[in-house]
Amino acid sequence: MENKKQLFFEGKEKLHVLFFYTGMQSYIEEVLGFIYAGIEAGEYVVLIDNDRNFKRISEQLKIRLTSIQLKQLHYVNSLDFYFSSGSYHPPAITDYFNKTVQPYINQNITFRSWAHVEWATMDEPFHLIGDFERIVDNAVNEISFPLICAYGERKMPSTLETILLETHPYILKKEKLIFSKKYIPE
Repeated sequence: MENKKQLFFEGKEKLHVLFFYTGMQSYIEEVLGFIYAGIEAGEYVVLIDNDRNFKRISEQLKIRLTSIQLKQLHYVNSLDFYFSSGSYHPPAITDYFNKTVQPYINQNITFRSWAHVEWATMDEPFHLIGDFERIVDNAVNEISFPLICAYGERKMPSTLETILLETHPYILKKEKLIFSKKYIPE
């Protein structure tokens, strides 16, 4: 199950990565590579995504992974995750995430996380996204785990793109991990 796409994770636990995807096929390929590499490394994978994508992802995983390996994947429905309080509220999302990963932390189990972030409209209060991404950036460094935040690039308002580049130290582009020149550490 060799996966050269994810070699940049080797030996690095504190990675908060921004991934702009342009189509579902490239998105699915990246998330599968991320999951395969994590499981191959003996890590657990927390996948935050929608049911539609998870169905496609799990179909592929069932072909390549054993039932034991599949138990290393923890799926979280993105709608439940981002709107657990009824609206996009960073403290509630942070609390949900902490409860999700606490068992791994308590048992000293290595994990990585992939979060697919979607919006019904692009009229959302972008400062809330920035607030949340800053909280997440701190958590990645405190807890010490790799996280990829996947956002659709199409119809991305420049204001939101700037916020994302300022809150993610790394960007995944064309199978390479690059440092964000716009990143502003807390």
